[in-house]
Amino acid sequence: MKDGPLPRPARDGLAAILAELGIPADYGARRKLAPCEEATELVSIGADVLGREQKLAPSAAAAWGRMREAAGRDGITLVVVSGFRSVDYQRALIQRKLDNGRRIEDILKINAAPGYSEHHTGRALDLTAPDCPPLEQGFETTSAFAWLQQQAGEHRFRLSYPRGNPHGISYEPWHWAYIG
Repeated sequence: MKDGPLPRPARDGLAAILAELGIPADYGARRKLAPCEEATELVSIGADVLGREQKLAPSAAAAWGRMREAAGRDGITLVVVSGFRSVDYQRALIQRKLDNGRRIEDILKINAAPGYSEHHTGRALDLTAPDCPPLEQGFETTSAFAWLQQQAGEHRFRLSYPRGNPHGISYEPWHWAYIG
């Protein structure tokens, strides 16, 4: 897995996907988001909150395991909501929302466009805590979030979408990315 811009053929395919969904071609530039290359090597990190197997890139998976164990030693339970998502999965996710009558402008406040999601890299996790609904801003009131705020950096994870982020994506206290 490499960091950096997508190779030319992938960028051309990405342009077609964006056009198909009605996403402006300058989405990345306007949102200050670089294209994210899909991970080519993934390992299982176990089941998510719904019992589905989740995967991350090997380095992120190892860091996640260490962070989860450290949290556990401090009496904190971190629950995975999602890990790796392919460009195709992201495209289908946005298409379902469009099919349900949502406007693309509103969708892109919640979801990054296909090709721009940190989940593609295999280094991003959506997390929750027991007894906290997944993907809700109420996660910020949990002891799990407080622990992440204090300790995630030591494990090389960062909150990707804080309040007022420059990407135009809503505040997501649950979305953490490995930066190691």
